[in-house]
Amino acid sequence: MLSGWREVTARRPWRISAKLLIISSVVTVIGFSAICVNVMLDMRRGEEALARQTLENLATTIESDISRNIEIYDLSLKAVASNMLLPEIATVPKAIRHLILFDHATTARHFGAIQVFDADGRLTIDASTLDPLPANRSEEDYFKIHRHNPGADLFISRPMLFRGAYSIVLSRRISDTDGGFLGVVAGSIRFSYFHELFERLNLDPDDTITVLKRDRTIMMRRPFDLDVIGTNLAERQAWKADNLKIGTSYSGQGPVDPTPRLYARSGDSGPLFVVAGKPLSAVFELWRKEAIRIGAVVLLLALFLLGSAIVLAREIGRRAEAESKLEEMATTDALTGLKNRRKFDSVIDSEWRRAMRAKTPVALLMIDADHFKAFNDTFGHQAGDQVLVGIAICISDSVSRAGDCAARYGGEEFAVLLPNISVADAYKVAETIRGKVQGWSDDQTISTVSCGIASLVPTVGMDWTVLVAAADKALYAAKAGGRNQSVVASLPKLSLVA
Repeated sequence: MLSGWREVTARRPWRISAKLLIISSVVTVIGFSAICVNVMLDMRRGEEALARQTLENLATTIESDISRNIEIYDLSLKAVASNMLLPEIATVPKAIRHLILFDHATTARHFGAIQVFDADGRLTIDASTLDPLPANRSEEDYFKIHRHNPGADLFISRPMLFRGAYSIVLSRRISDTDGGFLGVVAGSIRFSYFHELFERLNLDPDDTITVLKRDRTIMMRRPFDLDVIGTNLAERQAWKADNLKIGTSYSGQGPVDPTPRLYARSGDSGPLFVVAGKPLSAVFELWRKEAIRIGAVVLLLALFLLGSAIVLAREIGRRAEAESKLEEMATTDALTGLKNRRKFDSVIDSEWRRAMRAKTPVALLMIDADHFKAFNDTFGHQAGDQVLVGIAICISDSVSRAGDCAARYGGEEFAVLLPNISVADAYKVAETIRGKVQGWSDDQTISTVSCGIASLVPTVGMDWTVLVAAADKALYAAKAGGRNQSVVASLPKLSLVA
């Protein structure tokens, strides 16, 4: 039991070292993994920021182009509304009137011809012809807006079929000098303008461009879908205006389709605004590939590091076990299995210092085999060795405390160190050993031992050799007194523990 405890004690530092190596490796792997994860997250945020900036620039560029064209067309509408108040406009020939009212902007490829409607909604002037066909637009939303709202400015209608083409209608009110309603001047921008604008852009198939009014009505969208055009997002409760404020971005599912995208909105400089969207899968495609590559490399390095740590830990364990065995061989008597003289001297020195600090007693038993030389000469060395082994077993069975140390002191002499024990208890241990040895021997080979016992409390300046000398003197007294007995040393000048 004592030997097993000391073996565990000897191995423990190496086990801690092996565990420390593995823990250090795990912590290192976790640390490097955390750094890599942080780097990859930074890369992801960088990819998202770059995509957001690109989408914002795209949305702003498209919005600027649309606003510029609307502004140019609106200038023509203003000019027509203003010139309609000229007194001469009703008296000049139709051809001259066209030259006065309409400029070249009204004949641009994607702009519809400007039309003038009177207060009852009847078509009176058409920029595309001198003799327009009869038409009435009094029931159109854009006409009603201007008729009932004197303060209405430029009005942009919902997408509609206008003069045979899908368009958005731009209109202005014609008012007299007193603010009275005289009619409406209206024109259109065809969808072909938006199609051509979007085709000039280098976009992926799943990228989206959405043009909206301030009331969040979809005026145009790429990819083109008539079922979506004209939809008012304000009517969709699942999509809030706060999701995409002016000049901001939004990441997630949009209001039109379930594909998760990164959306960026243009500014607020024109009557329409633009939202550009890109699928999140496309935004993070390069990052995902890089993350997989880096993750694979880190995983391989982590596995290599942990594998190396485990191999090294096993080698440390083997080395610790080997060193423990070597230490045990160096400190153990090969014949009896008890500690040898070198180990005993080390233990008694350590226990002596500890007892001096704690002011506790230290007891020592010196045990010698009786008539061993004669027994050896009679029965031979092998039989003598068996006797020594038997005595060692009896001593080991009688000494059970963790701090006790039983050793072969030399030849047929043994020593048992008993820290923190009184001389009376030490005497009991000595008698137990003596009794076991006597009971163990048979009739043909009767073996007995003599025991010398000494116990004292160490003081400053005292050396442990005093204790050894006292126990040795008591041993000689036991032999002189007839052997097979235990004698306690008499130490009148020392601190003897009774």
